[in-house]
Amino acid sequence: MATRTEHKFPPIEGVRWFNVCVLVGTPLIALYGLLFVPFDRRTIMFAVAYYLFSMIGFHRLWSHRSYNACFPLQVFLILGGISSVQGSCYWWARGHRSHHRWTDTDKDPYDSTRGLAWTHIGWILFKSQLRRGVVDSSDLSKDPLVQWTHHHYFPLTALFGYVLPALIPALWNDALGGFCFSAALRLTVAHHCTFAINSIAHYLGSTPYDDALSPRDHFLSAILTMGEGYHNFHHQFPMDYRNAILWYQWDPTKWFIASCKFLGLASNLRVFPSNEIAKGALTMKLKNLKKVQESLVWPPEIEDLPIVSWESFQEESKRRPLILVSGFIHDVSEFLDQHPGGAAYLTKNFGIDVTGSFHGGVYRHSNAAHNLMSMMRVGVLVGGGCPPSQSIPPSQALFVAARHADKDISIK
Repeated sequence: MATRTEHKFPPIEGVRWFNVCVLVGTPLIALYGLLFVPFDRRTIMFAVAYYLFSMIGFHRLWSHRSYNACFPLQVFLILGGISSVQGSCYWWARGHRSHHRWTDTDKDPYDSTRGLAWTHIGWILFKSQLRRGVVDSSDLSKDPLVQWTHHHYFPLTALFGYVLPALIPALWNDALGGFCFSAALRLTVAHHCTFAINSIAHYLGSTPYDDALSPRDHFLSAILTMGEGYHNFHHQFPMDYRNAILWYQWDPTKWFIASCKFLGLASNLRVFPSNEIAKGALTMKLKNLKKVQESLVWPPEIEDLPIVSWESFQEESKRRPLILVSGFIHDVSEFLDQHPGGAAYLTKNFGIDVTGSFHGGVYRHSNAAHNLMSMMRVGVLVGGGCPPSQSIPPSQALFVAARHADKDISIK
């Protein structure tokens, strides 16, 4: 994985007091409800449903234009995003596009190199000299729904974030429970689950598609965020309407969008070419295999072995246990006591070409035996005539190579 330079929490130039009030006051209201307000099952069920409404949000439609939505669906989604009290769609989508374009740099609004505290909540609460990088948001500037909700954000967020989730439970005489649970508790959970994508989704998990940047895939992040936790995939293929492509991966937002298409509410669901996704996955598998490959001990290179005449081989075999297999001279001194058939099978063949016996004349040895035998090579017989198929041990028939513009270099 590419090494990231860790930066300090940036110098603070001020406090975003409105955000502080929301992110401190809302949890306090929720805590009051948990301690002193009786639970009403209907309110709790409504709070869960309203939470799902809030979490669908702006992301895949307006930040990434990963599908088209009919106007009623757009209204539903934008009001859901507004109900999460995380800024207008215009502000949120522009910031998220900047995060993708400038990931892990000072121009990334939630630069992961500055630590979990900054990426999770610090950038929201404090002012600094950091400024998000420029992105193209011309489509958002021209979208009448996005602009109308942007200019009326505060009354809309008060209505859909706090007032409406309190008023609906009032229908069954639980307005206080609605305010504490379906408003405040729902918002507290929604805030920190969403913030987790900026924080733990850049630290916790795996990098199955690319490791040049910090985004990672993790099931926990996906559970917390309606499927947005497959962040490594998402940063590699941001225009894809899916965050998860495997059937068992948790991505209810993908299922919601697909259902909307089935109902005729959504269209043009964009997917990245599967061939290119497979390339990314293969690249990371090869990188991981390369690490394993580099951790192993391999037989000496053929060109590094001395070339030995038959006479020298015969003479040297009188002083140490040498046998000839496929044109290679092997020193079996450390294997005599470990040979499955007993040492006698080897001792009687010192100084002898046992290629035929090794390859099935006496016993058809396994790939593991071939691999082990190759580690005992100490020389090459002049004119030994090793068949090409036998010169490379099975363990080295496939290997990871680093490809450069002018040549391929095998990674040993």
